[in-house]
Amino acid sequence: MGASGSRQGKVTIVTESNSEPLIEARGVVKSFSGVQALRGIDFSVMRGEIHALLGQNGAGKSTLVKILNGVHPAGSYSGTIMLDGREAKFASPFAALAAGIAYVPQEIEVLEQLSVAENVFAGHTNLGKGVLVHQHKLEMRARALFNQLGLSIDPRALVASLTSAQRHLVMIARALAMNPRVLMLDEPTASLSGTEVEGLFGVLRRLKTQGVTMIYITHRLPEVLAVCDRATVLRDGRVAAEIERPEFNAEQFIFAMSGQRLQRLYPDHEAPRDAPLILSVRNLSAQGHSGAHSNPTDVSFDIRAGEIVGLAGLLGSGRSEILHAIYGRTPHTGEVLVEGKPISIRSPADARRAGIALLTEDRKRDGLLFNLGAGANITIGNLGALSRNGIISGDREGRAVLQAMQALNVKASSPQASVAHLSGGNQQKLLFARVLMRAPRILMLDEPTKGVDAATRHEIYRLIVELAGRGVALLIVASDLEEVIGLCDRCLTVADGRIVDEFKRGEGSEEKVLRAIAAAQAAGQKNALSGASA
Repeated sequence: MGASGSRQGKVTIVTESNSEPLIEARGVVKSFSGVQALRGIDFSVMRGEIHALLGQNGAGKSTLVKILNGVHPAGSYSGTIMLDGREAKFASPFAALAAGIAYVPQEIEVLEQLSVAENVFAGHTNLGKGVLVHQHKLEMRARALFNQLGLSIDPRALVASLTSAQRHLVMIARALAMNPRVLMLDEPTASLSGTEVEGLFGVLRRLKTQGVTMIYITHRLPEVLAVCDRATVLRDGRVAAEIERPEFNAEQFIFAMSGQRLQRLYPDHEAPRDAPLILSVRNLSAQGHSGAHSNPTDVSFDIRAGEIVGLAGLLGSGRSEILHAIYGRTPHTGEVLVEGKPISIRSPADARRAGIALLTEDRKRDGLLFNLGAGANITIGNLGALSRNGIISGDREGRAVLQAMQALNVKASSPQASVAHLSGGNQQKLLFARVLMRAPRILMLDEPTKGVDAATRHEIYRLIVELAGRGVALLIVASDLEEVIGLCDRCLTVADGRIVDEFKRGEGSEEKVLRAIAAAQAAGQKNALSGASA
């Protein structure tokens, strides 16, 4: 039987349950430099459930999870954490892990110069006798774990050779290797395509049958509808709603998170007809990566002024590698033409001079500089235009920063604010502001809405369409196939480093993309077998 009501602005929808909470937060308050991130949070997760934790960037989700995990230790917050009916005070993540709580953060945290197997069992690699690591046993156990997860990653590969998405999967495997009672996942599918997401969901459902309790942080509401049993929505550091599965509704989630109804998800946009070609790629092939993902092979396409073109494909298909080759991050053969003129691009500096900009997939690894404030993160790389005779004009820089932050609605206390304390959405806006300060003619976006909430995602969509309206040519990679299909004027399907299909807005579907990929992979396997037999 269900009931609903409200008190002090908090909406509660509950149904009766005989379950008891395994982990709870009671009246938790947490501040950073005098700013309250959590304002008296009451949060409970029942045994064996997959519990969604939702909210816009800055709502307090990650802060709450880091308290439950010991990243923010006992004494740094007020309130009580309960585990299995007893008060728990974790001094560190190691203490929480010893109690059976595993946490997979949104940020990539791996040891790049170690193997995949060594990363999975980091901290408990001694699987043999004595002090030596039994490498073969380590790899066998990692392979067995990957088989359970449906992953094809080579345990012997260096993590440095993996894509961002594959590194995240390694982190999930590392957490599961500890056989946790509570598994907390912060944006686990941010870089995964539909097929990989379904594979992960299968793993989570199996873990649930084994009694593992999970807290699932995500901005992707279809995932909540697909896999979660219950949801808690945070807004401005408070609990805005607690919702049971029978009451799940995407519009209700959005309203609870933002306090307002969002307009149509993808803004209207019509690519200009007969606009001049801005970017032409001819027979592009690139090297520089190992077998973790495909290298671009004989790739050709055109983009016109004001056109939004998407690259759709699965993890490891070579989507991002096409952007990296065009931008000069990896050596390549073939031609890149800007406005019909061949351009020699041997480095990112060459690309920038040609009017090409790239917003990378992993903002924390490749984009943000955490030793600089928010404003400096915008102007870094753009200081030449803000200088006179080699000396930076403070007034000019200050005006440029304020203008950029206002234009993109960056929420920060000041231009000097620490980047580390900004939400994921505001961090992403800083990177947009940086690349847009150069007024590029060609803008390449790798996972532009990764790790941002529904409202910020909508802002980014509007910005992309606005840029197209100004005549900027946009090339977008997104693991969310619905996003590519809904936002782009034209989509190029990528498989094994090649473009295998193309369709215009309104002609495509996720099924069509997956069928094209499957057909290309089948043809590739047939050719490989024919070559081997010859």
